Amino acid sequence: MEKVPGDMEIERRERSEELSETERKAVQDTWARLYTNCEDVGVAILVRFFVNFPSAKQYFSQFQHLEDPLEMERSPQLRKHACRVMGALNTVVENLHDPDKVSSVLALVGKAHALKHKVEPVYFKILSGVILEVIAEEFADDFPSETQRAWSKLRSLIYSHVTAAYKEVGWVQQLPTTNIPPATLPSSRS
Repeated sequence: MEKVPGDMEIERRERSEELSETERKAVQDTWARLYTNCEDVGVAILVRFFVNFPSAKQYFSQFQHLEDPLEMERSPQLRKHACRVMGALNTVVENLHDPDKVSSVLALVGKAHALKHKVEPVYFKILSGVILEVIAEEFADDFPSETQRAWSKLRSLIYSHVTAAYKEVGWVQQLPTTNIPPATLPSSRS
């Protein structure tokens, strides 16, 4: 492992941490059940994201004016973006056995959001927390602590890959220090 001074060293260590076979299976099994209702789940995730973090709408001219959650749910543009988000996540989850493919997909996502869309990388951490909240609610009776840990590990993996892509393209813009609430998961029922 290449040593890079400061926080990059930590992120590189996180990036190299792969999910175990058991963790991959837990994530993939949960995801397979969730993905059967892909569009509606994706819309639920984005609506919650935009309601709880309205500043994120600044990057979406086509629906940044929407305030009402029902109006957001009906927005064809929001629904289309929800499908893109879910599709990208599906590619990542389906390829967890192939770290190079995961890295490649997330690098493309990170670079596009940095260069084309100019999205602050902190929103990936926030969105991934919202995704975990929705998954935890969808599977409230069947989301054991091992599966929660596997999803949290995947969340970190995704964020570290995306932020590495931001750094690779020379991203310098920073939000003021913000406290990002951790994903709230139900108490363990394992």
